[in-house]
Amino acid sequence: MLRKLEISWSVIFIWASLATIGLIAIYSATQGPVAEFLPSYIQQNFWRQTIWISLSLILLIAVQFTSPRTFQGAAYPFYILCIILMILTLFFGVEVSGSKSWLRIGSFNMQVGELMKLATILAVANYLSNQRDLSTENIKTALTTLGFFMLPVILLILQNETGTAIIFLGLLPVILFLSGLSYGISLLMISPAIVAYFTVIDWYLGIIAAVIVTIVIFFLQKRTWLSFTSLILGALVVIGTEVALNEILQPHQRSRVEAFVNPSVDPQGAGWNVIQATTAIGSGGLYGKGFMEGTQTQLRFLPEQWTDFIFCVISEEFGFVGSSTVLILFLLLILKLLQMAITHKHPFAQLLLASIAFTYFLHLIINIGSTTSLIPVIGLPLPFVSYGGSAFLTNTLMLAICINMDFYKRSFSIYR
Repeated sequence: MLRKLEISWSVIFIWASLATIGLIAIYSATQGPVAEFLPSYIQQNFWRQTIWISLSLILLIAVQFTSPRTFQGAAYPFYILCIILMILTLFFGVEVSGSKSWLRIGSFNMQVGELMKLATILAVANYLSNQRDLSTENIKTALTTLGFFMLPVILLILQNETGTAIIFLGLLPVILFLSGLSYGISLLMISPAIVAYFTVIDWYLGIIAAVIVTIVIFFLQKRTWLSFTSLILGALVVIGTEVALNEILQPHQRSRVEAFVNPSVDPQGAGWNVIQATTAIGSGGLYGKGFMEGTQTQLRFLPEQWTDFIFCVISEEFGFVGSSTVLILFLLLILKLLQMAITHKHPFAQLLLASIAFTYFLHLIINIGSTTSLIPVIGLPLPFVSYGGSAFLTNTLMLAICINMDFYKRSFSIYR
């Protein structure tokens, strides 16, 4: 009886709360007045999501009857299987919205990239948990870890699934840092993204960012060669970003970046999504316009309002209270998973729990950042909230494994 009470009910409650909020938002985004503007198959999204949630609940429960050592033992085979599936997707996949990332299995379309995230986390956690702490001299370990990440990233880019690829690239320095990589080198790894972000806004901001990052790295590491490398890398990123913006990017890609900096430049084109999203969020006020009363939602001004822009639906119809509730639930979930990682005794479980927590965090930052115009629109769903069978099942499976690791933390220990 006492054993049963050790299950992380708070995590399950957060999962159920986010799923319920998402289901309500999906209903509003696909039913009622908005339904007459939507194809019939989209109108069925609410009922499909109900099925996915039900299946995910069964999956969540079933995973708790599995030994945590099973996940560690299956890490490499599962990774290889997902790589094979991604290669098959390149040749036989179904293209959706310009991305060839769906593999049809019977009557079900599976987005293999979602499953690949879990496979990569499992494989890397298994590999690194058997290695000594990383250092600048341990090049073999770092390069092997890089290989685990870059193989799916290359396949994702070939599938034109850049949003999911960004999750992999963002998770790489995090998991290396958690494994013992120094603060300075970890910051050096993420510095290109920081510098590029500010360069997109204005080139001189990119230069300032590069200088600041170099100074911080110097104080963290106290190594001249590392600081010099950071400065050179920052300069190359500024130059490369400017060249890409002006010479390499296609017109539609360039217009999307310009819309991020100034949406009013093309309000009827590239800036439309950003303007409608921020309008919906801002018009919600404190308590929102009410369920199925949001004008941006019901008149379908919002693009993909049941997936990538579902946060706008919640903000418009339930206001600051509703959107804050979602953010607080995610914050509590991430903190709880990190707490599980800290208190666990096995390095595999520690890396796994922390990596999954940061995966949710990256999704949250990119999704909310896209809808609030803090970053360019990338197109990633909000975990447990957005519509999508593959994403919901995979995110629930990851969470179920986290609960499993915490449940068996006494028996799954490095000391046993």
